Amino acid sequence: MAIFGNKPVEKATEDTSLSGNINNIIAKGTSITGDFEAAGNIRFDGKIKGNVRCKSKLVTGKGSLVDGNVYAQNAEVEGEIVGTIDVVEMLILKSSAVVQGDIRTTKLVVEAGAKFNGTCKMGENIVKPIENVGTTQA
Repeated sequence: MAIFGNKPVEKATEDTSLSGNINNIIAKGTSITGDFEAAGNIRFDGKIKGNVRCKSKLVTGKGSLVDGNVYAQNAEVEGEIVGTIDVVEMLILKSSAVVQGDIRTTKLVVEAGAKFNGTCKMGENIVKPIENVGTTQA
């Protein structure tokens, strides 16, 4: 079957071996309502009202808003998150970050100027590894 010209349309296939190299970008001005899950890296510059689950690195840009819980392997926050943050490895709160909620992570870096209102638990085995987590969280 040809859509344009005589070139055949190839069926898209999913290559899960590359999932760690996939980058997802939610641009400024984009709003999402509902849960968002990605196997690769995510950069949010827009807004989401729902939970975010990232099996790689999550970056929230300045002016972004995540109104929901976050679960990621690693995360770098420049925007605002209203909800619980669970990061398996390292969470970085940049100087423009605003977090309204609890944090659980192995390692935490907080730059001067970052705002955080909630409780924090840190250390090994605080957050279950991504591959061991089902659809519900403890």
